[in-house]
Amino acid sequence: MASSLVIFGISVVIGVLGSMLGIGGGVFLIPMLTGIVGLPIKTAIGASIVSVIATSTAAGAVYIGHGITHSRLAMVLEIATTLGALAGGFTAVLISPNILSGIFAVVLLYVAYSMGRGFKAKASPTSTGFLVTSYEDPLTGNTVTYGAHNLVGGMLASFLAGNVSGLLGIGGGVIKVPVMNMIMRIPLRAAIATSNFMIGITAATSAIIYYKHGYIDLAVTIPTALGILIGAQAGSRLGGKVRSENLKKIFSVLLVIFSIIMFVKAFTGS
Repeated sequence: MASSLVIFGISVVIGVLGSMLGIGGGVFLIPMLTGIVGLPIKTAIGASIVSVIATSTAAGAVYIGHGITHSRLAMVLEIATTLGALAGGFTAVLISPNILSGIFAVVLLYVAYSMGRGFKAKASPTSTGFLVTSYEDPLTGNTVTYGAHNLVGGMLASFLAGNVSGLLGIGGGVIKVPVMNMIMRIPLRAAIATSNFMIGITAATSAIIYYKHGYIDLAVTIPTALGILIGAQAGSRLGGKVRSENLKKIFSVLLVIFSIIMFVKAFTGS
């Protein structure tokens, strides 16, 4: 019972962070479940995949209601993402837990570096490009009009994001958000909202593979999904009131911390 309560409490906090940053929470959840609760990494990944679906459902509905999500762009990118998720899911069940932990750590560290460096000189959104749309910024009240650029690069990165999602159970938003913002020139708030919409579809693809191989433990998955769902509802509302610069700082610092945790797991065993 105590373990379920601990998992639930952790998941609520992770749900808030994950939905605010558009990365599904798995990037934070897996280090917490393996480091604090002591779960095997593949079981933690299985729980994370289900929680990603819960996060996407909860937070995605709020963002869509506010008109921030670019659903047309999401459907285009999701084609490549789903193919990547299938490849990653099949690979994950075959490799050792220590290797998974090491890959997880490298991915987190690389993305933290990319975000910290790239956001300082990110391209400004323009009203030209592919699938031009607009939304009202909930923080300033201004109308933001923008179009997507470099669709080919976005598709290639989406395949990679799907592969990482299937392999590590982190939803792929950890790659999608910076790629949409820095390469496709999507405003950060819209990138986060669009990522939240996409990650549930991606995770559902991977969940089938993990369930088939017995890595989804209901005793872990149920409190995790419930906690994530509650936290995601709160986080998606708070996210519209927090300045983008603060979101970037939270994102980068937490990624570095969890990267260190996963490096330790890789070298000490699961």
